[in-house]
Amino acid sequence: MVSEDYELQMPNLNFSSGNMSSSGINLGFTGGQTASGEYSRDGYKLLAGFWYLKTIIPFTFTVSNQVIEFGSLSAGVPSLATTTLSVSCGGAGGYQVTAQENHQLMAFSTGGLIADTTGDSGDITYSNAGLWENNTTYGFGYTMHGQDVPTPFPTASPAGNYYKQFADASNSEGPEIIMYSESVGKNRTATVTYKINISASQPAGRYQNVITYIATPTY
Repeated sequence: MVSEDYELQMPNLNFSSGNMSSSGINLGFTGGQTASGEYSRDGYKLLAGFWYLKTIIPFTFTVSNQVIEFGSLSAGVPSLATTTLSVSCGGAGGYQVTAQENHQLMAFSTGGLIADTTGDSGDITYSNAGLWENNTTYGFGYTMHGQDVPTPFPTASPAGNYYKQFADASNSEGPEIIMYSESVGKNRTATVTYKINISASQPAGRYQNVITYIATPTY
């Protein structure tokens, strides 16, 4: 903002805000006020309040691979594959990542399914993790390890034997949060490990589904 008498440099219009620096630091600051919110009219938009802080970390989300091929499966021999998720978020409220499958693994030529696993004790769901260690337990599921993953998944490799189902959109199951943080973060990563195990009676076919990952920043 400039007039004949002054020049005002601020990252946004709030109770107080601006850029300060010294020989060792650069600081951008924002102070909120009682009339916070988003205001707009023709020609301008005003974002007032401390949650519209100036961020130096742009929001990014990457998925390491878009196609997972398990190849030929053998009865009683679990097959594994992985995807790495990476998030950077400078928003004041952090971020979340959700996951959801469109349906269970399906062979479209026959309509046959590889069901989502229920685990060794029958307690695995899309919202509850359970043990899956036995090679006589069949189905499809996932485990995780890494940053900002929910309990009981570990932060360090290996992922372990606790698994969950993917939330199934065809069964009216809403997307499940698989990464979450209320803090600013850069290059936060987690690895999803998919697991399939079939029985000898599983019909032959090309089984497939779609897993959708959505990352959402919070400001």
